Amino acid sequence: MLNYLDYVEENKGNASVDFIDKHLLKIEFFQAERLIHLIVTITSVIVDIVAFLIGVATANLICIIIGYMLMCFVIPYIYHYFLLENGVQMMYRQYDYMIKNVSK
Repeated sequence: MLNYLDYVEENKGNASVDFIDKHLLKIEFFQAERLIHLIVTITSVIVDIVAFLIGVATANLICIIIGYMLMCFVIPYIYHYFLLENGVQMMYRQYDYMIKNVSK
């Protein structure tokens, strides 16, 4: 995604209608990716919290360990979702810029 964002950033000044259409298609792909990652992230966080709370409430060491293990996956996944979200927002700004400059 970052390579694609850089590529569009370099070429957005002289974008054709075809280039803008392809960019819009990429935005749709990344929106679907973002939705999937949001669902997985929220589900992972809920499972992590539930496992940890069950472990604390029942003093079950296995559930506490599972909660900590899931936390090791949740933190990077939140970071990954953050990058996806910001990337799609940047793609929106690039698209708006290209639309505004093509219509002139």
